[in-house]
Amino acid sequence: MELLSVREQHARTLLIHYRWDVEKLIAVYVEKGKASIFAGAGVTSDIIVDLDPPEPSTTVMCNICMDDVSATEVTNMDCGHCFCNSCWTEHFIVKINEGQSKRIRCMAHKCNDICDEAIVRKLVSEKRPDLAEKFDRFLLESYIEDNKMVKWCPSVPHCGNAIRVENDEFCEVECLCGLQFCFSCLSETHSPCSCVMWELWTKKCRDESETVNWMTVHTKPCPKCHKPVEKNGGCNLVSCICGQAFCWLCGGATGRNHTWSNITNHSCGRYKEDSEKMAERAKRDLYRYMHYHNRYKAHTDSFKQESRLRETVKEKVSNLEATDSKWRDFSWITNGLCRLFRSRRALSYSYPFAFYMFGDDFFKDEMTEREREIKQHLFEDQQQQLESNVEKLSKFLEEPFDEYPEEQVMQVRMQVINLTVITDDLCKKMYECIENDLLGSLQFTIHNIAPYQSKGIERAAELAIGRSTQASSINKCQKADGPASGCMIESDLPSASGTSDEINHSSRKRARKGSFEGSPFDLNLPAKFN
Repeated sequence: MELLSVREQHARTLLIHYRWDVEKLIAVYVEKGKASIFAGAGVTSDIIVDLDPPEPSTTVMCNICMDDVSATEVTNMDCGHCFCNSCWTEHFIVKINEGQSKRIRCMAHKCNDICDEAIVRKLVSEKRPDLAEKFDRFLLESYIEDNKMVKWCPSVPHCGNAIRVENDEFCEVECLCGLQFCFSCLSETHSPCSCVMWELWTKKCRDESETVNWMTVHTKPCPKCHKPVEKNGGCNLVSCICGQAFCWLCGGATGRNHTWSNITNHSCGRYKEDSEKMAERAKRDLYRYMHYHNRYKAHTDSFKQESRLRETVKEKVSNLEATDSKWRDFSWITNGLCRLFRSRRALSYSYPFAFYMFGDDFFKDEMTEREREIKQHLFEDQQQQLESNVEKLSKFLEEPFDEYPEEQVMQVRMQVINLTVITDDLCKKMYECIENDLLGSLQFTIHNIAPYQSKGIERAAELAIGRSTQASSINKCQKADGPASGCMIESDLPSASGTSDEINHSSRKRARKGSFEGSPFDLNLPAKFN
């Protein structure tokens, strides 16, 4: 990129300031000019050069420690401020220990310029080599930790890899370690649920909120000890284990004696609207949650059971290959199995989405009751069609077709191929319905979902950067369905050379241009630290 002709260290300082968002940096540059973005990032646009430097034999007074030191023991920064090496070194050590390695500012009063990385590295390494390595590591990791398009893989134990996406941060990716996750929230893949919906759903499933709802519906608190009491008979006079008797209808304390017509020391019968409404609402909410949770869990359990089909299918394919059949291509089996996994996963997560989409938690003010009913019916029609065909596909793949005669195998083959295409098409339509008809029509609330990927979750461009090492490489790999070794690029950290097409598709190693003042620097990628 020749738009900004800056030195490598200044390019990195600019990118760190704008959190590696090149588009934002360019937008500010176009709007406010070069001087503005340099001043905001603490970069000196015009390097101040001392036209009359002191002779090496002379002494210079440091304005920090007020000592007279040799001219060879002082250092000038780009901003023009000059202090002794000892003061600079102590300043750098303090800032590195404070975790400010990425933006160490000049010591001079009211000077906001960022110090030269090469000078920091040189002075610190002479006194504290360990801190110099820490300084380099912090600079390297800033590309990941300050960049919204690059994140560490959340695997446990940590695999040491970082994942980079090219365009949209709302996507699902797969690390080379095999972990698939949502790039936006770093949780497990959950599309078509939005990240907010999925966070609330997982919390709802693991905490005791639904237990509380069940107790609200099926128990009442004792008026004396306040413990929940469940009614186990038909009589409305109940007794707590503490000995207190109370009326089941209103919850009021009573005596223990009663007749057919009344309970001693108690009478009730007046309608209490608020308490009745609260109990009825809690009951309705509980049944609604159970409806969506049971179906979500059923499909999740089916997915786990169907995952065992992988080995079974391999055996079936081996058996078919051993026969004298004229059909030697059995890719329809593995394609159908992959489609089953993807469709089942999308179907299972569609239930938490529906729970919040058509509930009262998010979109109560976005839709009228009539609009909500229409949209719910539209979505449930799509969901039901997908569910029906997924079950059919699962049924055919579980059949022992390796034992069938050839004609019957051909029938199963046609059914699996047709259902593979149909379920893929239905998944696309369900996602289009969610993105366009449901979430796309919202005005006040924004929920983003990862797009549907027909060919499976893609292995994104990956930065294999260890947290404790400076070695790094960038790999652009195949889809998740391809072999793990199918990398297309392997290189050092990218340099200014090479177009975007080379970065994405070239298989050759790219040489790095030398770093010198005024050389063009590619702002899209991190610099290699020397």
